Amino acid sequence: MHLDDLAEQAATIRARDAETAHEIRVCMAASCQSSGSGQVLDALRAGVEPQSSSCRVKGVGCMGLCSAGPLVAVAAPGDTLNASRLYRDVTPADAPAILDNLGKPDPIERLHCPTDQPFFTAQHRIVLEHSGQIDPDSLDDAIAVGGYSALVHALTELTPGEVIREITTSGLRGRGGGGYPTGLKWSTVAKMPGPQKYIVCNADEGDPGAFMDRAVLESDPHRVIEGMAIAAYAVGASKGYVYVRAEYPLAVERLTNAIRKAKRAGFLGSQIADTQFSFEIELRLGAGAFVCGEETALMASIQGLRGQPRPRPPYPAEAGLWGCPTLINNVETFANIAPIVREGGAWFAALGTEGSKGTKVFALAGTIVNTGLIEVPMGTRLAHIIEVIGGGIPGGGRVKAVQTGGPSGGCIPRAHLDTPVDYDSLKGLGTIMGSGGMIVMDERSSMVDVARYFMEFCMTESCGKCVPCRTGTQQMHALLERIAAAEAGRAELALLEELCEVVQATSLCGLGQTAPNPVLSTLRYFRDEYESRLVD
Repeated sequence: MHLDDLAEQAATIRARDAETAHEIRVCMAASCQSSGSGQVLDALRAGVEPQSSSCRVKGVGCMGLCSAGPLVAVAAPGDTLNASRLYRDVTPADAPAILDNLGKPDPIERLHCPTDQPFFTAQHRIVLEHSGQIDPDSLDDAIAVGGYSALVHALTELTPGEVIREITTSGLRGRGGGGYPTGLKWSTVAKMPGPQKYIVCNADEGDPGAFMDRAVLESDPHRVIEGMAIAAYAVGASKGYVYVRAEYPLAVERLTNAIRKAKRAGFLGSQIADTQFSFEIELRLGAGAFVCGEETALMASIQGLRGQPRPRPPYPAEAGLWGCPTLINNVETFANIAPIVREGGAWFAALGTEGSKGTKVFALAGTIVNTGLIEVPMGTRLAHIIEVIGGGIPGGGRVKAVQTGGPSGGCIPRAHLDTPVDYDSLKGLGTIMGSGGMIVMDERSSMVDVARYFMEFCMTESCGKCVPCRTGTQQMHALLERIAAAEAGRAELALLEELCEVVQATSLCGLGQTAPNPVLSTLRYFRDEYESRLVD
Protein backbone atom coordinates (compact mmCIF):
# COMPACT_ATOMS: atom_id res chain seq x y z
CA MET A 1 0.00 0.00 0.00
CA HIS A 2 1.26 3.46 -0.94
CA LEU A 3 0.34 6.81 0.60
CA ASP A 4 -1.98 7.69 -2.30
CA ASP A 5 -3.81 4.38 -1.89
CA LEU A 6 -4.32 5.02 1.83
CA ALA A 7 -5.53 8.57 1.16
CA GLU A 8 -7.99 7.26 -1.40
CA GLN A 9 -9.25 4.65 1.06
CA ALA A 10 -9.69 7.34 3.73
CA ALA A 11 -11.61 9.55 1.31
CA THR A 12 -13.91 6.67 0.36
CA ILE A 13 -14.70 5.96 4.02
CA ARG A 14 -15.40 9.64 4.73
CA ALA A 15 -17.67 9.88 1.68
CA ARG A 16 -19.61 6.80 2.81
CA ASP A 17 -19.99 8.18 6.32
CA ALA A 18 -21.11 11.56 4.98
CA GLU A 19 -24.24 9.93 3.57
CA THR A 20 -25.52 9.76 7.16
CA ALA A 21 -26.95 13.06 8.40
CA HIS A 22 -26.43 12.50 12.12
CA GLU A 23 -23.88 10.54 14.10
CA ILE A 24 -24.74 9.72 17.70
CA ARG A 25 -21.59 8.94 19.65
CA VAL A 26 -21.84 7.24 23.02
CA CYS A 27 -18.78 7.27 25.26
CA MET A 28 -17.80 3.65 25.87
CA ALA A 29 -14.63 4.25 27.88
CA ALA A 30 -14.40 2.53 31.25
CA SER A 31 -15.58 5.52 33.30
CA CYS A 32 -18.78 6.03 31.31
CA GLN A 33 -19.39 2.28 31.05
CA SER A 34 -19.32 2.12 34.85
CA SER A 35 -22.12 4.71 34.82
CA GLY A 36 -24.26 2.70 32.42
CA SER A 37 -23.31 3.95 28.95
CA GLY A 38 -23.66 0.43 27.54
CA GLN A 39 -27.38 0.47 28.30
CA VAL A 40 -27.65 3.97 26.78
CA LEU A 41 -25.99 2.72 23.59
CA ASP A 42 -28.41 -0.22 23.40
CA ALA A 43 -31.42 2.05 23.93
CA LEU A 44 -30.33 4.46 21.20
CA ARG A 45 -29.64 1.66 18.74
CA ALA A 46 -33.01 0.12 19.50
CA GLY A 47 -34.68 3.42 18.61
CA VAL A 48 -33.01 3.74 15.21
CA GLU A 49 -34.33 1.85 12.20
CA PRO A 50 -31.81 -0.78 11.03
CA GLN A 51 -31.24 0.70 7.57
CA SER A 52 -31.70 4.35 8.52
CA SER A 53 -29.67 6.75 6.38
CA SER A 54 -30.39 9.72 8.65
CA CYS A 55 -28.74 8.47 11.81
CA ARG A 56 -25.89 6.21 12.89
CA VAL A 57 -25.26 5.23 16.52
CA LYS A 58 -21.76 4.16 17.55
CA GLY A 59 -19.61 3.72 20.64
CA VAL A 60 -16.56 5.94 20.93
CA GLY A 61 -13.68 6.51 23.33
CA CYS A 62 -13.26 8.91 26.23
CA MET A 63 -14.71 12.41 25.78
CA GLY A 64 -12.83 13.70 28.79
CA LEU A 65 -15.46 14.97 31.22
CA CYS A 66 -15.73 11.73 33.19
CA SER A 67 -17.65 13.30 36.09
CA ALA A 68 -20.58 13.98 33.74
CA GLY A 69 -20.94 10.48 32.28
CA PRO A 70 -22.59 8.81 30.55
CA LEU A 71 -21.83 11.29 27.76
CA VAL A 72 -23.54 11.29 24.36
CA ALA A 73 -22.54 13.55 21.45
CA VAL A 74 -24.67 14.30 18.41
CA ALA A 75 -22.61 15.44 15.44
CA ALA A 76 -22.28 15.46 11.71
CA PRO A 77 -19.89 12.73 10.49
CA GLY A 78 -16.32 13.95 10.81
CA ASP A 79 -17.09 16.71 13.30
CA THR A 80 -14.80 17.09 16.29
CA LEU A 81 -16.00 16.76 19.87
CA ASN A 82 -16.07 20.55 20.32
CA ALA A 83 -18.28 20.92 17.24
CA SER A 84 -20.84 18.41 18.51
CA ARG A 85 -23.98 18.78 20.62
CA LEU A 86 -23.05 17.10 23.88
CA TYR A 87 -25.37 15.59 26.48
CA ARG A 88 -24.38 14.62 30.03
CA ASP A 89 -25.71 12.21 32.69
CA VAL A 90 -27.71 10.41 30.01
CA THR A 91 -29.87 7.42 30.95
CA PRO A 92 -31.54 4.84 28.68
CA ALA A 93 -34.83 6.63 29.30
CA ASP A 94 -33.41 9.72 27.57
CA ALA A 95 -32.86 7.88 24.26
CA PRO A 96 -36.26 8.75 22.70
CA ALA A 97 -35.84 12.45 23.50
CA ILE A 98 -32.36 12.52 21.95
CA LEU A 99 -33.60 10.81 18.79
CA ASP A 100 -36.63 13.10 18.55
CA ASN A 101 -34.38 16.15 18.89
CA LEU A 102 -32.22 15.30 15.86
CA GLY A 103 -32.17 18.19 13.40
CA LYS A 104 -33.82 20.65 15.78
CA PRO A 105 -32.11 24.00 16.38
CA ASP A 106 -31.97 23.81 20.17
CA PRO A 107 -30.54 21.05 22.37
CA ILE A 108 -32.37 19.26 25.17
CA GLU A 109 -31.74 21.79 27.93
CA ARG A 110 -31.85 19.43 30.91
CA LEU A 111 -29.14 17.21 29.37
CA HIS A 112 -27.10 19.78 27.50
CA CYS A 113 -23.37 20.02 28.27
CA PRO A 114 -21.98 23.06 26.40
CA THR A 115 -18.76 22.37 24.52
CA ASP A 116 -17.86 26.07 24.53
CA GLN A 117 -17.02 25.89 28.25
CA PRO A 118 -13.32 26.15 29.25
CA PHE A 119 -13.03 22.44 30.03
CA PHE A 120 -13.18 21.83 26.27
CA THR A 121 -12.03 25.10 24.68
CA ALA A 122 -8.94 25.58 26.87
CA GLN A 123 -7.44 22.26 25.84
CA HIS A 124 -5.03 21.58 22.97
CA ARG A 125 -5.59 17.99 21.91
CA ILE A 126 -2.88 16.10 20.02
CA VAL A 127 -2.78 12.70 21.71
CA LEU A 128 -6.53 12.93 22.34
CA GLU A 129 -7.43 14.60 19.02
CA HIS A 130 -9.69 11.74 17.91
CA SER A 131 -10.71 10.46 21.32
CA GLY A 132 -14.48 10.64 21.64
CA GLN A 133 -14.85 10.91 17.86
CA ILE A 134 -13.87 7.51 16.47
CA ASP A 135 -14.96 4.00 17.31
CA PRO A 136 -11.85 2.39 18.85
CA ASP A 137 -12.90 -1.00 17.44
CA SER A 138 -13.16 0.34 13.88
CA LEU A 139 -10.09 0.37 11.64
CA ASP A 140 -12.12 2.33 9.07
CA ASP A 141 -12.72 5.10 11.59
CA ALA A 142 -8.98 5.27 12.33
CA ILE A 143 -8.05 5.39 8.65
CA ALA A 144 -10.68 8.07 7.95
CA VAL A 145 -8.94 10.48 10.34
CA GLY A 146 -5.47 9.76 8.97
CA GLY A 147 -4.55 6.61 10.85
CA TYR A 148 -1.41 4.84 9.56
CA SER A 149 -0.69 7.61 7.01
CA ALA A 150 2.33 8.71 9.06
CA LEU A 151 3.62 5.13 9.11
CA VAL A 152 3.27 4.70 5.35
CA HIS A 153 4.84 8.14 4.82
CA ALA A 154 7.81 7.20 7.02
CA LEU A 155 8.30 3.81 5.35
CA THR A 156 8.05 5.05 1.76
CA GLU A 157 9.45 8.58 1.89
CA LEU A 158 11.79 8.89 4.89
CA THR A 159 14.92 7.09 6.00
CA PRO A 160 15.16 5.83 9.60
CA GLY A 161 17.63 8.63 10.29
CA GLU A 162 15.19 11.24 8.99
CA VAL A 163 12.46 9.91 11.26
CA ILE A 164 14.77 10.14 14.29
CA ARG A 165 15.75 13.65 13.21
CA GLU A 166 12.10 14.77 13.26
CA ILE A 167 11.56 13.26 16.71
CA THR A 168 14.71 14.96 17.97
CA THR A 169 13.67 18.31 16.44
CA SER A 170 10.26 18.02 18.13
CA GLY A 171 11.85 18.10 21.59
CA LEU A 172 9.53 15.33 22.73
CA ARG A 173 10.50 13.94 26.14
CA GLY A 174 9.31 10.65 27.59
CA ARG A 175 5.83 11.04 29.03
CA GLY A 176 6.18 8.17 31.50
CA GLY A 177 7.67 10.35 34.22
CA GLY A 178 11.41 10.44 33.60
CA GLY A 179 11.28 13.06 30.86
CA TYR A 180 14.27 11.62 28.97
CA PRO A 181 14.64 13.10 25.44
CA THR A 182 12.87 10.68 23.10
CA GLY A 183 15.04 11.43 20.05
CA LEU A 184 18.22 10.77 22.04
CA LYS A 185 16.88 7.45 23.31
CA TRP A 186 15.85 6.40 19.79
CA SER A 187 19.22 7.35 18.28
CA THR A 188 21.05 5.36 20.98
CA VAL A 189 19.06 2.20 20.19
CA ALA A 190 19.47 2.78 16.44
CA LYS A 191 23.27 2.84 16.80
CA MET A 192 23.42 -0.44 18.70
CA PRO A 193 24.66 -3.43 16.66
CA GLY A 194 22.92 -6.79 16.48
CA PRO A 195 20.31 -8.57 14.39
CA GLN A 196 17.52 -8.35 16.99
CA LYS A 197 16.06 -5.26 18.64
CA TYR A 198 12.82 -4.78 20.53
CA ILE A 199 10.21 -2.07 21.07
CA VAL A 200 8.33 -2.03 24.38
CA CYS A 201 5.28 0.08 25.17
CA ASN A 202 5.03 0.58 28.92
CA ALA A 203 1.29 0.62 29.68
CA ASP A 204 1.75 -0.43 33.31
CA GLU A 205 -0.02 2.59 34.76
CA GLY A 206 -0.07 2.09 38.52
CA ASP A 207 -0.28 5.55 40.10
CA PRO A 208 -3.39 6.10 42.26
CA GLY A 209 -5.63 8.59 40.47
CA ALA A 210 -3.98 8.12 37.07
CA PHE A 211 -5.91 6.84 34.06
CA MET A 212 -4.30 8.59 31.07
CA ASP A 213 -2.76 5.53 29.38
CA ARG A 214 -5.85 3.45 29.99
CA ALA A 215 -8.04 6.06 28.31
CA VAL A 216 -5.74 6.40 25.29
CA LEU A 217 -5.65 2.63 24.75
CA GLU A 218 -9.42 2.41 25.16
CA SER A 219 -10.07 5.34 22.82
CA ASP A 220 -7.47 5.26 20.03
CA PRO A 221 -5.41 2.04 20.12
CA HIS A 222 -4.36 2.32 16.47
CA ARG A 223 -2.53 5.58 17.29
CA VAL A 224 -0.30 3.72 19.75
CA ILE A 225 0.30 0.80 17.36
CA GLU A 226 1.27 3.25 14.60
CA GLY A 227 3.71 5.02 16.92
CA MET A 228 5.34 1.74 17.90
CA ALA A 229 5.70 0.70 14.25
CA ILE A 230 7.31 4.03 13.31
CA ALA A 231 9.72 3.66 16.24
CA ALA A 232 10.58 0.12 15.15
CA TYR A 233 11.39 1.33 11.63
CA ALA A 234 13.53 4.16 13.00
CA VAL A 235 15.68 2.02 15.31
CA GLY A 236 15.72 -1.22 13.31
CA ALA A 237 13.46 -3.39 15.49
CA SER A 238 11.25 -6.19 14.27
CA LYS A 239 9.37 -7.19 17.43
CA GLY A 240 7.31 -5.21 19.90
CA TYR A 241 5.56 -5.81 23.19
CA VAL A 242 2.83 -3.86 24.93
CA TYR A 243 3.07 -4.47 28.68
CA VAL A 244 -0.37 -3.63 30.07
CA ARG A 245 -1.83 -4.46 33.45
CA ALA A 246 -4.56 -7.10 33.52
CA GLU A 247 -6.76 -4.74 35.57
CA TYR A 248 -7.46 -2.90 32.28
CA PRO A 249 -9.63 -5.53 30.55
CA LEU A 250 -11.31 -3.04 28.21
CA ALA A 251 -7.97 -1.61 27.08
CA VAL A 252 -6.63 -5.14 26.59
CA GLU A 253 -9.68 -6.14 24.55
CA ARG A 254 -9.53 -3.10 22.27
CA LEU A 255 -5.77 -3.29 21.81
CA THR A 256 -6.01 -7.00 20.96
CA ASN A 257 -8.72 -6.18 18.43
CA ALA A 258 -6.69 -3.34 16.94
CA ILE A 259 -3.52 -5.44 16.58
CA ARG A 260 -5.48 -8.16 14.80
CA LYS A 261 -7.12 -5.71 12.38
CA ALA A 262 -3.90 -3.82 11.73
CA LYS A 263 -2.16 -7.07 10.85
CA ARG A 264 -4.99 -8.15 8.57
CA ALA A 265 -4.82 -4.78 6.78
CA GLY A 266 -1.06 -5.01 6.31
CA PHE A 267 0.02 -2.36 8.83
CA LEU A 268 1.70 -5.04 10.94
CA GLY A 269 3.42 -8.24 9.85
CA SER A 270 5.75 -8.83 6.91
CA GLN A 271 6.69 -6.29 4.21
CA ILE A 272 4.51 -3.48 5.52
CA ALA A 273 3.43 -1.02 2.79
CA ASP A 274 5.23 -3.17 0.20
CA THR A 275 8.60 -2.43 1.79
CA GLN A 276 11.21 -4.68 3.38
CA PHE A 277 10.16 -3.57 6.86
CA SER A 278 8.45 -6.17 9.06
CA PHE A 279 7.12 -5.69 12.57
CA GLU A 280 5.01 -7.77 14.97
CA ILE A 281 3.40 -6.77 18.27
CA GLU A 282 2.43 -8.99 21.20
CA LEU A 283 0.62 -8.18 24.43
CA ARG A 284 2.00 -9.10 27.83
CA LEU A 285 -0.33 -8.78 30.80
CA GLY A 286 1.07 -7.59 34.12
CA ALA A 287 -0.29 -8.68 37.47
CA GLY A 288 -0.54 -5.14 38.79
CA ALA A 289 2.78 -4.73 40.58
CA PHE A 290 3.63 -1.02 40.76
CA VAL A 291 7.34 -1.78 40.57
CA CYS A 292 6.86 -3.24 37.08
CA GLY A 293 6.45 0.30 35.81
CA GLU A 294 10.25 0.51 36.28
CA GLU A 295 11.78 -0.49 32.97
CA THR A 296 14.16 -3.23 34.13
CA ALA A 297 11.45 -4.85 36.30
CA LEU A 298 9.06 -4.61 33.36
CA MET A 299 11.49 -6.39 31.06
CA ALA A 300 12.03 -9.14 33.63
CA SER A 301 8.26 -9.66 33.78
CA ILE A 302 7.97 -9.82 29.97
CA GLN A 303 10.65 -12.52 29.99
CA GLY A 304 8.64 -14.56 32.48
CA LEU A 305 10.80 -13.71 35.47
CA ARG A 306 9.85 -12.11 38.75
CA GLY A 307 9.26 -8.40 38.24
CA GLN A 308 12.25 -6.93 40.07
CA PRO A 309 14.61 -4.15 39.00
CA ARG A 310 18.30 -4.63 38.33
CA PRO A 311 21.19 -2.18 38.57
CA ARG A 312 21.91 0.04 35.56
CA PRO A 313 24.10 0.18 33.48
CA PRO A 314 23.71 -1.62 31.23
CA TYR A 315 20.66 0.34 30.14
CA PRO A 316 17.88 -1.24 28.07
CA ALA A 317 19.10 0.60 24.97
CA GLU A 318 22.29 -1.50 25.20
CA ALA A 319 21.07 -4.75 26.78
CA GLY A 320 17.35 -5.06 27.32
CA LEU A 321 14.99 -7.94 26.54
CA TRP A 322 16.98 -11.16 26.30
CA GLY A 323 20.15 -9.08 26.23
CA CYS A 324 19.18 -7.25 23.02
CA PRO A 325 18.93 -3.47 22.47
CA THR A 326 15.44 -2.41 23.57
CA LEU A 327 13.52 0.85 23.20
CA ILE A 328 11.01 1.50 25.98
CA ASN A 329 8.49 4.36 25.86
CA ASN A 330 5.08 4.75 27.45
CA VAL A 331 1.64 4.93 25.81
CA GLU A 332 1.43 8.73 25.59
CA THR A 333 4.93 9.02 24.11
CA PHE A 334 4.07 6.60 21.31
CA ALA A 335 0.72 8.35 20.76
CA ASN A 336 2.64 11.57 19.96
CA ILE A 337 4.79 9.98 17.25
CA ALA A 338 2.35 9.85 14.30
CA PRO A 339 1.35 13.54 14.46
CA ILE A 340 5.02 14.58 14.77
CA VAL A 341 5.93 12.58 11.66
CA ARG A 342 2.83 13.88 9.88
CA GLU A 343 3.24 17.58 10.78
CA GLY A 344 6.98 17.79 11.38
CA GLY A 345 9.12 18.15 14.47
CA ALA A 346 9.17 21.96 14.29
CA TRP A 347 5.37 22.05 14.54
CA PHE A 348 5.45 20.13 17.81
CA ALA A 349 8.39 22.12 19.15
CA ALA A 350 6.43 25.35 18.69
CA LEU A 351 4.17 24.24 21.55
CA GLY A 352 5.14 24.26 25.21
CA THR A 353 8.21 25.75 26.86
CA GLU A 354 11.93 25.86 26.08
CA GLY A 355 12.68 22.65 27.97
CA SER A 356 9.29 20.93 27.77
CA LYS A 357 7.80 20.80 24.29
CA GLY A 358 4.34 19.82 23.11
CA THR A 359 1.32 18.98 25.21
CA LYS A 360 0.68 16.78 28.24
CA VAL A 361 -2.31 14.61 29.10
CA PHE A 362 -3.44 14.81 32.73
CA ALA A 363 -5.98 12.88 34.76
CA LEU A 364 -7.79 15.39 36.98
CA ALA A 365 -9.03 13.74 40.16
CA GLY A 366 -9.78 14.50 43.78
CA THR A 367 -11.88 17.36 45.15
CA ILE A 368 -12.56 19.19 41.89
CA VAL A 369 -15.70 19.96 39.88
CA ASN A 370 -14.59 18.55 36.52
CA THR A 371 -12.83 15.25 37.05
CA GLY A 372 -11.61 13.65 33.89
CA LEU A 373 -9.00 13.61 31.16
CA ILE A 374 -7.45 16.79 29.73
CA GLU A 375 -4.61 17.73 27.39
CA VAL A 376 -2.89 21.10 27.63
CA PRO A 377 0.31 22.69 26.30
CA MET A 378 3.36 22.30 28.50
CA GLY A 379 3.82 25.46 30.55
CA THR A 380 0.13 25.89 31.34
CA ARG A 381 -0.22 27.26 34.87
CA LEU A 382 -1.51 24.94 37.57
CA ALA A 383 -4.10 27.54 38.58
CA HIS A 384 -5.46 27.60 35.03
CA ILE A 385 -5.76 23.81 34.96
CA ILE A 386 -7.49 23.62 38.35
CA GLU A 387 -9.62 26.74 38.47
CA VAL A 388 -10.51 27.26 34.80
CA ILE A 389 -10.43 23.84 33.13
CA GLY A 390 -11.19 21.84 36.27
CA GLY A 391 -13.83 24.25 37.54
CA GLY A 392 -12.24 24.66 40.97
CA ILE A 393 -13.31 23.13 44.27
CA PRO A 394 -16.99 22.12 44.57
CA GLY A 395 -19.03 24.67 46.49
CA GLY A 396 -16.48 27.42 45.96
CA GLY A 397 -13.95 26.00 48.42
CA ARG A 398 -10.22 26.76 48.43
CA VAL A 399 -7.48 24.58 47.00
CA LYS A 400 -5.05 23.46 49.68
CA ALA A 401 -2.64 21.40 47.61
CA VAL A 402 -2.20 19.50 44.37
CA GLN A 403 -0.45 16.13 44.25
CA THR A 404 1.40 15.47 40.99
CA GLY A 405 3.41 12.42 40.02
CA GLY A 406 1.50 9.94 42.19
CA PRO A 407 3.41 8.16 44.98
CA SER A 408 6.66 9.30 43.36
CA GLY A 409 5.65 12.95 43.33
CA GLY A 410 4.91 15.64 45.86
CA CYS A 411 2.29 18.07 47.10
CA ILE A 412 2.25 21.61 45.73
CA PRO A 413 0.61 24.20 48.04
CA ARG A 414 -1.88 26.85 46.98
CA ALA A 415 0.83 29.54 47.12
CA HIS A 416 2.58 27.94 44.12
CA LEU A 417 -0.42 27.41 41.84
CA ASP A 418 0.90 30.03 39.42
CA THR A 419 3.73 27.63 38.58
CA PRO A 420 3.84 26.53 34.92
CA VAL A 421 3.49 22.79 34.48
CA ASP A 422 6.75 21.62 32.95
CA TYR A 423 9.50 19.21 33.97
CA ASP A 424 11.91 21.76 35.42
CA SER A 425 9.39 23.93 37.28
CA LEU A 426 7.81 20.97 39.05
CA LYS A 427 11.23 19.59 39.97
CA GLY A 428 12.04 22.91 41.58
CA LEU A 429 8.98 22.54 43.82
CA GLY A 430 10.09 19.11 45.04
CA THR A 431 7.77 17.06 42.88
CA ILE A 432 7.67 15.51 39.40
CA MET A 433 5.26 15.46 36.50
CA GLY A 434 5.14 11.68 36.53
CA SER A 435 2.86 10.10 33.98
CA GLY A 436 0.19 12.77 34.49
CA GLY A 437 -1.89 12.08 37.58
CA MET A 438 -3.10 15.28 39.27
CA ILE A 439 -5.02 14.98 42.55
CA VAL A 440 -6.59 18.15 43.92
CA MET A 441 -7.16 18.56 47.67
CA ASP A 442 -9.17 21.15 49.59
CA GLU A 443 -8.71 22.61 53.08
CA ARG A 444 -10.19 19.51 54.74
CA SER A 445 -7.26 17.32 53.70
CA SER A 446 -4.63 16.42 56.29
CA MET A 447 -1.21 16.49 54.67
CA VAL A 448 0.19 14.10 57.26
CA ASP A 449 -2.50 11.61 56.28
CA VAL A 450 -1.75 12.19 52.59
CA ALA A 451 1.94 11.43 53.14
CA ARG A 452 1.05 8.38 55.22
CA TYR A 453 -1.27 7.06 52.49
CA PHE A 454 1.35 7.32 49.75
CA MET A 455 4.03 5.82 51.98
CA GLU A 456 1.76 2.86 52.74
CA PHE A 457 1.29 2.41 49.00
CA CYS A 458 5.06 2.40 48.37
CA MET A 459 5.67 0.09 51.33
CA THR A 460 3.11 -2.39 50.04
CA GLU A 461 4.36 -2.21 46.45
CA SER A 462 8.07 -2.53 47.26
CA CYS A 463 9.48 -5.66 45.63
CA GLY A 464 11.83 -6.14 48.60
CA LYS A 465 14.98 -6.63 46.57
CA CYS A 466 16.96 -3.81 48.19
CA VAL A 467 17.13 -3.15 51.93
CA PRO A 468 16.68 0.65 51.87
CA CYS A 469 13.32 0.39 50.13
CA ARG A 470 12.14 -2.82 51.79
CA THR A 471 12.79 -1.76 55.38
CA GLY A 472 13.04 1.99 54.94
CA THR A 473 9.47 2.40 53.69
CA GLN A 474 8.23 0.27 56.59
CA GLN A 475 10.09 2.40 59.13
CA MET A 476 8.93 5.66 57.54
CA HIS A 477 5.34 4.43 57.49
CA ALA A 478 5.56 3.42 61.17
CA LEU A 479 6.85 6.89 62.08
CA LEU A 480 4.07 8.53 60.08
CA GLU A 481 1.53 6.38 61.89
CA ARG A 482 2.89 7.57 65.25
CA ILE A 483 2.91 11.21 64.15
CA ALA A 484 -0.66 10.95 62.84
CA ALA A 485 -1.76 9.44 66.15
CA ALA A 486 0.00 12.24 68.13
CA GLU A 487 2.35 9.71 69.74
CA ALA A 488 5.69 10.93 68.34
CA GLY A 489 8.15 13.56 69.46
CA ARG A 490 10.61 15.85 67.71
CA ALA A 491 13.33 13.21 67.72
CA GLU A 492 11.09 10.91 65.68
CA LEU A 493 10.28 13.69 63.21
CA ALA A 494 14.01 14.26 62.77
CA LEU A 495 14.51 10.52 62.29
CA LEU A 496 11.78 10.53 59.61
CA GLU A 497 13.61 13.24 57.69
CA GLU A 498 16.91 11.39 58.00
CA LEU A 499 15.33 8.17 56.75
CA CYS A 500 13.87 10.01 53.76
CA GLU A 501 17.34 11.14 52.73
CA VAL A 502 18.86 7.67 53.17
CA VAL A 503 16.14 5.82 51.25
CA GLN A 504 16.22 8.43 48.49
CA ALA A 505 19.98 8.16 48.06
CA THR A 506 20.51 4.41 48.40
CA SER A 507 17.50 2.58 46.90
CA LEU A 508 18.04 0.49 43.80
CA CYS A 509 15.24 1.80 41.59
CA GLY A 510 12.88 4.71 41.11
CA LEU A 511 10.25 3.31 43.46
CA GLY A 512 12.46 3.60 46.52
CA GLN A 513 14.32 6.67 45.31
CA THR A 514 11.10 8.67 44.97
CA ALA A 515 9.03 7.10 47.79
CA PRO A 516 10.09 9.88 50.24
CA ASN A 517 8.91 12.67 47.91
CA PRO A 518 5.38 13.05 49.35
CA VAL A 519 6.84 13.18 52.88
CA LEU A 520 9.56 15.67 51.98
CA SER A 521 7.21 17.94 50.05
CA THR A 522 4.57 18.00 52.81
CA LEU A 523 7.30 18.67 55.38
CA ARG A 524 8.59 21.48 53.19
CA TYR A 525 5.25 23.24 52.78
CA PHE A 526 3.09 21.96 55.66
CA ARG A 527 5.56 21.38 58.49
CA ASP A 528 3.17 23.03 60.95
CA GLU A 529 0.72 20.14 60.47
CA TYR A 530 3.42 17.68 61.54
CA GLU A 531 4.58 19.78 64.47
CA SER A 532 1.03 20.33 65.73
CA ARG A 533 0.78 16.57 66.34
CA LEU A 534 4.05 16.14 68.21
CA VAL A 535 3.89 15.37 71.94
CA ASP A 536 6.93 17.49 72.90
